[in-house]
Amino acid sequence: MLLMIWMQITANTGPAECCLAVYKTLRQVQHEAGKEGVSLSILEQVDGPVSGTLRSVLLCVESVADGAAARLFAERWCGSLLWICESPYRPGHKRKNWFLGCAVYLPLAPLPDSEIRYEATRASGPGGQHVNKTDSAIRATHIATGLSVKVQTERSQHANKRLAGQLLAGKLAELAKTEREQGKAERRRQHLQTERGNARRVFTGPGFKEKIP
Repeated sequence: MLLMIWMQITANTGPAECCLAVYKTLRQVQHEAGKEGVSLSILEQVDGPVSGTLRSVLLCVESVADGAAARLFAERWCGSLLWICESPYRPGHKRKNWFLGCAVYLPLAPLPDSEIRYEATRASGPGGQHVNKTDSAIRATHIATGLSVKVQTERSQHANKRLAGQLLAGKLAELAKTEREQGKAERRRQHLQTERGNARRVFTGPGFKEKIP
């Protein structure tokens, strides 16, 4: 049974060092996914203030052979993460603890096709280990609001369309909650509320080596 989980790794409002930690965490997640037999794709990413850093990245984690593999894999990352290292950008800076967060959740059901305009485009840039060279990327635009997302992975156009619909549904749900002043969506709340001092996993040094308790 196929199970899909979404993971968001975020530096929140942290400095460039936290954004570098997001990039390093993404590489570690990709490395572990390859060994654990789960499929990992980048749905969305926001670049950090320095080249080679990421403010946040949204991942799709899937498993086919074992339906629980994606969930178990993602849960090992869920929560606050800590990178202990001297700043590579500010020599002599006293701070060495850089926090980031990882949220895990199930994607929402896609919106009805009648509410969305889909466009096939050429994939480019980040979007998985092997970006397609054909017009398989999908841009989904919510007709009523004009809100749009683009999804490009190594999957087929049909799969990208499904993911784009789910991603758009999540963004609209987040927007609706904000407008109603009933709080932001769960992913956005996690994006701004990384818990400090209680890290789920700890990494150290420029090589981003995990510190085993």
